[in-house]
Amino acid sequence: MQNNFDWAHGFIINFALSNGASPEAAPIRRFLSQMTGMYADQQAAEALLKYGDPLIYEYYDLGAPDNAGDLAFGSSITYPGKIGDEYFMTKGHLHAILETAEVYNTLSGTGFMLMENGDGDVRLMPLQPGVAVYVPKGYAHRSVNSGSEPLVTFFTLRADAGHDYGTIEAKGFRNLVVERNGRPELVDNPRWK
Repeated sequence: MQNNFDWAHGFIINFALSNGASPEAAPIRRFLSQMTGMYADQQAAEALLKYGDPLIYEYYDLGAPDNAGDLAFGSSITYPGKIGDEYFMTKGHLHAILETAEVYNTLSGTGFMLMENGDGDVRLMPLQPGVAVYVPKGYAHRSVNSGSEPLVTFFTLRADAGHDYGTIEAKGFRNLVVERNGRPELVDNPRWK
């Protein structure tokens, strides 16, 4: 299927591939080396980097025009793995227009959407096939893969929302999702600023 991405008149795109990726959109890939400071156990991250630079996640952004009223959407894949006892995750972000919500629909895999707002309200929502998670406006959010296969989600948000990764890079999240006794658990982030 060939796409023209006709944002004014509509178009279709095939996200039904086995890995959730679209041949029409180029992925943006995040390797461990690009996530400096994201994981609490920096020694474990540095040790893993000595043996290679694992791909943590990738997403397919279709490049929607930044127009109010348009919708941006795409697909993301968070791979299975851990740094120490902390699961592979996306960097996480706020929206540049803070009053913007986002929806994630899980296509395959399992994990969690970790969310927090500026008032300290923290929420951990399950991600599993057929389940959509609504991220309210004003919440920082990140996907966490707690399973053994890639976590593939479809996302949509207002096209002009923008992304603020810098706040999370500087401050982190209040909580982490780690494995304890073979199960995911939400714990305080010892490095939270």
